[in-house]
Amino acid sequence: MFSKILIANRGEIAVRVIRACRELGITSVAVYSELDRNALHVRLADEAYALGGETAADSYLNTSAILDAIEKSGADAVHPGYGFYSENADFARAITERGVTFIGPPPEAIEVMGDKISARLAAEKVGVRGVPGTTEIIQHPDEVRSFADEHGYPVAIKAAYGGGGRGMKVVTAAEDVDAALESAQREAESFFGRNECYMERYLTWPRHIEMQIIADQHGNTVWLGERDCSAQRRHQKLVEESPAPNFPNEVREAMGAAAVAVAEGCDYTNAGTVEFLFQDGEFFYLEMNTRLQVEHPVSELVSGIDLVREQIRVAAGSELSFSQQDIEQDGHAIEVRINAEDPAGGRFLPSPGTLSELKIPQGFGIRWDGGYEPGDTVSQFYDNLVGKLIVWGSDRATAIARMRSALVELEIGGIATTAAAHSAILASDDFQAGEHSTKWVEESLDLSDVVGKVTGLDQEADLADPRVRKDVVLEVNGKRFEVAAWVPEVAGVAATAAPKPRRSTSSGAGAAGSGQVAAPMQGTIVKVLVEIGQEIAEGEAVVVLEAMKMENNINADKTGSVVDIKVNPGDTVGAGDIVAIIE
Repeated sequence: MFSKILIANRGEIAVRVIRACRELGITSVAVYSELDRNALHVRLADEAYALGGETAADSYLNTSAILDAIEKSGADAVHPGYGFYSENADFARAITERGVTFIGPPPEAIEVMGDKISARLAAEKVGVRGVPGTTEIIQHPDEVRSFADEHGYPVAIKAAYGGGGRGMKVVTAAEDVDAALESAQREAESFFGRNECYMERYLTWPRHIEMQIIADQHGNTVWLGERDCSAQRRHQKLVEESPAPNFPNEVREAMGAAAVAVAEGCDYTNAGTVEFLFQDGEFFYLEMNTRLQVEHPVSELVSGIDLVREQIRVAAGSELSFSQQDIEQDGHAIEVRINAEDPAGGRFLPSPGTLSELKIPQGFGIRWDGGYEPGDTVSQFYDNLVGKLIVWGSDRATAIARMRSALVELEIGGIATTAAAHSAILASDDFQAGEHSTKWVEESLDLSDVVGKVTGLDQEADLADPRVRKDVVLEVNGKRFEVAAWVPEVAGVAATAAPKPRRSTSSGAGAAGSGQVAAPMQGTIVKVLVEIGQEIAEGEAVVVLEAMKMENNINADKTGSVVDIKVNPGDTVGAGDIVAIIE
């Protein structure tokens, strides 16, 4: 077994791995950016090392900085979590070449399955068919239009080295192809470090069903059961459950066998997920995620298997602690992703900020996997997942009722979250009947009455800790240490403390129809779509804003002429900042 594991990630998945290390008696090592200097995963780890930088590219995607932290810490294994470098073969190879174990599949398997095009070919080779699509990188927008001429619209443009809906754009008309391809490439570059994209036919009303597998280094590959992840927005999952409702057992068995065949076909080891689209009784191979999935807890709760613990055991060379015959599904589990997004009106706009309050529900069958505590900041520079609320019930109806109750107890202040949208999803007749699809949230679910605002947004922050003890974070040669400092009080307030500024209560947006086009959230301008003097209609996009790794169009609020543009690509803006003026 390993003596020290470095977690090359942040947020709730880093916390999850740290806790697994603690249970196994393994020293955990965190890494952190400048913005995460005192993040929860850093506070919980046994050791922590600075990567520098603020953005993901300058920190968690900085290979040399992570390799330096591995060397300094003496870690003998690295867990990549998900996102960032978790599906990067070059990173895995750089780890293993230094004699350090990568807790994941071998680099060769990542290369085959991480490239979604070669993955399609590998699946076809073992008799698992995918959705009609291309097996070459898109070189020009005309290729997308030619594909659509043959297969029809809509067409999905997807990141070849990504997943999770990042770098995916759906095109419904020929005139939208150029902008969609550019946007997909930018998102893919930002989130995965590579901008290559491919395309495939976009099914009209599919369900997203995925199969959890795990394989050891002794030739054993097991499927643990399926997850239904059909409740999505922007092609990213909101609600996941296991087992899938209204799912024929013969299809389940066939899908499990197909998932094992795909994994064995590329000599896969460790945990992975084979994703499928299911429509009209047929399933199509979609992709394989060569890592742990965000939604792995629902599989854990119905199977009774700790996937992170098993990942570590398998990477250390142990055989799986169970066989296919040992797998039994017990009850039903549901997970909702609590993201820092305002779902009001179905917009799901990013909502970075500081948590003024976090009250976690409790009770039988309730689990919370989180990466933040009150006082922590959800930054615009990283993924917007605050935490995952998971419940288990003896059957689906019980699990739905338990989740609805847990969402009533959940209280988060300082930011807007997706919690209200989850309540609407679970209350809907379509979801309760298991008749929803990947298009359902955006096309059918009524979110017009959903309010994303939460308690604590306008509360005055505490002026100071009343105690005289102050915990101080120091760095020595890049290694993080926590020490306690005792400071005198001045007029009842510790001398080192300063009042925190009151959070603005303004939405920051310009008045409707004013022509003052304002950013609705904090973010980075990635593209300016208009020029001074250009005539523009109400609702047309003015700039593209990236926040929390998602691109959002900021649209004109009136018809008129652009008289001023106040931003350039690369500029950082805050909520309410004016980006353009229309008269």
